[in-house]
Amino acid sequence: MNDQDINNKIKCRRLKTLKTMENMKVESSVKFSIGQIIHHKMFDYRGVIVDVDPVFSSTEEWYEKVARSRPPRDKPWYHVLVDGATHLTYVAERNLEPDDTGKPVDHPLVSEFFSDLKDGAYTLRKRTN
Repeated sequence: MNDQDINNKIKCRRLKTLKTMENMKVESSVKFSIGQIIHHKMFDYRGVIVDVDPVFSSTEEWYEKVARSRPPRDKPWYHVLVDGATHLTYVAERNLEPDDTGKPVDHPLVSEFFSDLKDGAYTLRKRTN
């Protein structure tokens, strides 16, 4: 998959995220929210959350190949734009912690999802028709 394919996939995710935020109540069991900057505890990278799945929602094949630490499937998973990169990751909640650096996330699609950074979290960009 090339960078353009990844960017197109992320843009499609943005549209889904905006629709989800408009039509869905936030789950009380979710520890992190869209726009929150996080740190991955195992792989030591920062990122910003662009979508939340209340439970694992990828394929069995992906889980077996990628989720080697076997995080629980019945807990929240997050779609994250990775700081200093161009890709998106899918991360189990147990592997995340809040980022307390106060620094912005450097990713080319941050402005596609968010309008500004305030108090360590991004504000979701308003959808225009």
